[in-house]
Amino acid sequence: MISRIILATAVAATSALAMGSFAQGQQDAAKASGDLRPASSFTSIGDPTQRSLALFEEAGKVIAHPRCVNCHPASDRPLQGNAMKPHQPPVVRGAANMGAPGLQCTTCHGEKNTPLVTTSIRSVPGHPQWHLAPIEMAWEGKSLGQICEQIKDPARNGGKDLAALHEHMAHDSLVGWGWTPGDGRDPAPGTQAVFGEIIKAWIATGAVCPKG
Repeated sequence: MISRIILATAVAATSALAMGSFAQGQQDAAKASGDLRPASSFTSIGDPTQRSLALFEEAGKVIAHPRCVNCHPASDRPLQGNAMKPHQPPVVRGAANMGAPGLQCTTCHGEKNTPLVTTSIRSVPGHPQWHLAPIEMAWEGKSLGQICEQIKDPARNGGKDLAALHEHMAHDSLVGWGWTPGDGRDPAPGTQAVFGEIIKAWIATGAVCPKG
């Protein structure tokens, strides 16, 4: 009888340890994947300035992700892939940010992602409005603070006020492509809905930018 009790206790302890390890593993995996925290998780930060900073730093997980930076290059050449390497084949933005005459973005990029099965590239990105961000909206090589100041400046964000900026971040379907980028590419962290709520809360707390 005693041996059965000891065995049952050992099994229960082992199960509890396994469950604890599993839960910790899930937390570690979520942290490693860079999942976005919801805007509501920042309400415990009492100071609005500090909350605003924390919110934008969380939004930075998306803003600084390859799915965003690749389309906001500092040169006239797009970036490509998770490693953010110069686009192959070599192409340039062109006068309208849609490629040079005769080799516009839509030459290869259709209205939706196109799977490939015979090359190392597993899919070609696609969207009806596929194009580069204007050069004044370049993010490549900039700090999060510099990007923050830039996206708040109507002279460098396409003439958007903060309300229009939120609309763009939260609902623009080309921005949304970053979460459904096709096979072979890591999606941006979280979802566009969560990202949009973070931007909304950041604006509501003063749209404070990190220094530097």
